[in-house]
Amino acid sequence: MENIQLAPRLSASRAWLESLRLRTLPLAFASIINGSALAYWQGHFTPGIALLTLLTSALLQILSNLANDYGDAQKGSDTPQRIGPLRGMQKGAISPLQMRSALVLTGVITLFCGMALVVLACTTLSDMLGFIALGALAMVAAIAYTVGKKPYGYLGLGDLSVLIFFGWLGVNGSQYLQTHHLNLIDLLPATACGLLAAAVLNVNNLRDIDNDRQNGKFTLAVRLGPVNARRYHAGLLSCALLCFAFFALFAAQSAGSWLFLLATPLIYPQARYILRETSPLAMRPMLEKTVKMALLVNVLFALGLILS
Repeated sequence: MENIQLAPRLSASRAWLESLRLRTLPLAFASIINGSALAYWQGHFTPGIALLTLLTSALLQILSNLANDYGDAQKGSDTPQRIGPLRGMQKGAISPLQMRSALVLTGVITLFCGMALVVLACTTLSDMLGFIALGALAMVAAIAYTVGKKPYGYLGLGDLSVLIFFGWLGVNGSQYLQTHHLNLIDLLPATACGLLAAAVLNVNNLRDIDNDRQNGKFTLAVRLGPVNARRYHAGLLSCALLCFAFFALFAAQSAGSWLFLLATPLIYPQARYILRETSPLAMRPMLEKTVKMALLVNVLFALGLILS
C-alpha cells in the first residue's frame, strides 16, 4: 500500500530518470575513454569511431539499467526495506508494459548504433562477424542480468560480467575498432578498468546485502559474506592499481603514464573506510564516491597516455 500512495506524487519524467540511472554512465564512458586513449597512444585514434562507440556503450548501459529495474520489480527483490533508492517501476509509476516497450525501443536503437559502428569501423568480414556476435552477446548480457528464470546477477556472476564488458570488451574492443590490432599487454589497463567497475558493483551489493539475501538475490557479496566482501573490495582496488602500474612500467615507460597515481590519496581512505564500517547503511554514500573515484583513476590514466 505504501508504494501505491507514493506513485501519484512521482512525475513520469522523474520516474524514467530514476530508472535510466544516468549516474552509472561514467563507468561505461570510462572503458571507451581508456580504449580510445590506447588507440591514440598507438597512433590510430579515430574520433568518429570513438564517439559512436561511446554512444553505443551508453545505450547498452541504459538497456541494462532498464532491464535491471524490470527484473528486480518482477522478482520482488526491490522492496521499501532496501537501503538503495526505489526506481519508477518499484514505486508503481511505470507499468510493466511501459517498461517492456522502453526495453524494446532502447534495444532497437542500440542495435542500430551497434550496426552503424560495425560498418564504419570494421574492414574485414571476420571483424564484422566477430563484433556483431560480441554486440549481440552484450545486449543479451545487459538484459539477462536480472531478467529470466535464472538471471546471472542473482547467481553471483555480476562481477565477472562487469570485468568482461566494462573491462576487456569495453577497453580492448574500442581500442581494436580503431587500431585493428591488440597486444597481450593491452589487457592490463582493460583489466584495471573492469576491476574498478566491479568495485562499484561490490559497494552497491554491500549496501543491499541484507535485502538481497532475504529476497533470494545471491550476489557475490552475499555469497562471500560482509567481511570477505569488504576484503574483496580492497583487493579489487589494489589489483586495479597494480595492473595500471605494470602497464606503465613495461609498456608505456614514460612519466606521464604514472599520472593515475594522483588518485591514490582517494583510493586508500576508501578501502580503509569500507573495511572498517560494517553497517550496510554506511555504504550508501560510498557508491557515488566509488563511481567518481573509478572515473578519476581511468581519466588520469587516459590523460597520461595522451601526454606520453
